[in-house]
Amino acid sequence: MPEFDHASRFYNSPYRAAHMMPRMADQPNAVGWFEIPVTDMPRAKAFYEHVFGIPLHLMEMGPAIMAMFPAEPASPGAGGALIKTDGYTPSYAGTVVYFSVPDIEATLAKSQGRGGKTVVPKMSIGEFGFIAHFEDTEGNRVALHSMQ
Repeated sequence: MPEFDHASRFYNSPYRAAHMMPRMADQPNAVGWFEIPVTDMPRAKAFYEHVFGIPLHLMEMGPAIMAMFPAEPASPGAGGALIKTDGYTPSYAGTVVYFSVPDIEATLAKSQGRGGKTVVPKMSIGEFGFIAHFEDTEGNRVALHSMQ
């Protein structure tokens, strides 16, 4: 599948080795990386920077344009990026990525203020905290998790 050729270059790149994730067998959590497909990178980058209050780092990886979420190799959790390239299509019905946030309602309000839509309002999942889902400006379903 040539349209995914950029992936093999990324996984073998010095950038990944220096900044990203260990192999799945070496980490306590199964997910080590995620990619959120976008159709309009400037719009999506501005949306996610506003919603989460973090800068995303733009880079090109072969034919792919990526906006990297901040990640620390020794920290828990997965690193990831927004990605615009052939073979990637935003989806409301596919995999759902959960972002940990301190305040779900405030994050949903920021999403709505930039064109996002709340799909599942904040709800309790018992001893595991709270979740909510929203649709981003690209048509992806994205989720939030908080213990409060």
